[in-house]
Amino acid sequence: MEKATKINRFTPQIKTSNLLIIAGIVWFSVGLMLCNFAYHWMTHYEGKYTLLIVFLGLVFAVAFAIFKFKHFADKNIKRIQAKAEKSCAFSFMSWQTYIIVAFMMTGGIMLRHSSLPKEYLSILYIGIGGALSLSSFRYFSIYFTSFKK
Repeated sequence: MEKATKINRFTPQIKTSNLLIIAGIVWFSVGLMLCNFAYHWMTHYEGKYTLLIVFLGLVFAVAFAIFKFKHFADKNIKRIQAKAEKSCAFSFMSWQTYIIVAFMMTGGIMLRHSSLPKEYLSILYIGIGGALSLSSFRYFSIYFTSFKK
C-alpha cells in the first residue's frame, strides 16, 4: 500500500459542497463570539459613549465586510469549488489560512489581556466579528444557489 493511500485512509472525507456550509458556520460562529466579547465589555462600560462605540464598530463591520472579507470569502469559495467531489473536512480553509488564524487568535488573546480599555477594543471586535458574520452569508448563498438547484 502506498504511503499516500495509508494517510488518506484516516482523512475525514466529505462532499466538497459541504465545505461551504462548514466555512460559513465557522465564519458566522467566530464573528458571533467576537461580538459577544464586545457585548459583555459594553454591558460593564459606564461611560457616556456607548452608542458611539457601537456605531463605530458597526460602521467598521460593514466596511470590513464589503472591502476585505467579501474578497477573502470569494477567493476561498473559488478554491473550494475547484476541489474534487470529496475532500478533507478540514480543507474549508487553506493551510496558509490556518497559520493566519493562529496569529490572529494569538493577537486577540494578547489584546484581551492587555491594559487597553475594553470599550475601545469593542470597536475592533464588533468590526471584525460583524464583518465575519456578514461575510459568512456569502458561503451560504453560494451553497444554496450553486449546489441545491
